[in-house]
Amino acid sequence: MSYPNRLIERGEDDKSIVKTIQNQLNLKGCGPLEVDGNFGIHTFRSVKLFQSRHLDSKGNPLIIDGRIGAITWSVLFAMDTKPDASVAETPLIKKVLKIANTQIGIVENPPNSNRGKEIDLYLKSVGLNPSAGNYPWCAAFVYWCFDKASKELGITNPLTKTAGVIDHWNRTKGVKIPVDVAIANPNKIKPGAVFIMDFGKGLGHTGIVESINNGYITTIEGNTNNDNSREGYGVFKLNNRKIKTVKRGFILYQ
Repeated sequence: MSYPNRLIERGEDDKSIVKTIQNQLNLKGCGPLEVDGNFGIHTFRSVKLFQSRHLDSKGNPLIIDGRIGAITWSVLFAMDTKPDASVAETPLIKKVLKIANTQIGIVENPPNSNRGKEIDLYLKSVGLNPSAGNYPWCAAFVYWCFDKASKELGITNPLTKTAGVIDHWNRTKGVKIPVDVAIANPNKIKPGAVFIMDFGKGLGHTGIVESINNGYITTIEGNTNNDNSREGYGVFKLNNRKIKTVKRGFILYQ
C-alpha cells in the first residue's frame, strides 16, 4: 500500500489502512495487536514503540508521537514516499531552479557582513541599498532568482518585491500550503516552492525547494550555512530539513 498522503492517527476512519498498519507493526515486533482496523490506544502505543526503536533515512530518531506521517510510514514500510514525479514543472520554475543552482557557493565578502558582489545584487533587486544597512538577504535571494528567471522568459515576476520573509508570506498572491497540511500530505509541496520559516518577532528564513523525499526537503537557500542557520554566510544546497521544521509553510508559484 502506498502512503495515503495524509496523517494517520487515533480515530482514523479507513479501517483498511489501519489494518495494514497493524499487520506491519506486528511483523516489526511492536505488537501483538488485534488486526481490527481500530486505531485506538493499543495501536497508538504500538506506533510509539515502533518510533522509539527506529531511525529515519537520515539516521535521525523518529518523533515519538503515535501518529504516522510520511517519515514514519516510509520507515515502517521501507518504501519511498516522495511526491509524484509526473507533476510537470512550469518553464518559470525550471528556470528558477537552474538559476538558483548557479548561485551555490556564493559567499559574503567579507565573511558575516551581509555584503559581497552577488549579495549586493540580491539586495538591490528588492530595492535596498546594501551600503545603507546590515540586511539579512535570504528573501532577497529568492526574489532575485525568480526575477532573473522572469526577465529571461519575458514574463512578470509573480513574487512580492520584499526582503521580509514574513512580509512575503503575508502579501503573496501565490498558493499557500500551511506546514500542518504539508506534513500530512507532502505531495502538496512541489519543486520550486518557497518555504517560509517564522521564528516570531518578525524573524524568519526562506529558500527554494528543489525536491521532496520521505518527509525531507532539499533546498537552495541564501544567507545560510551547512548547519541550516538563518544567519549564515552564503548560498547552500541543503538536504536535511524536515518538512515539520518549516514553521509557517510553503508558497507555490506557476
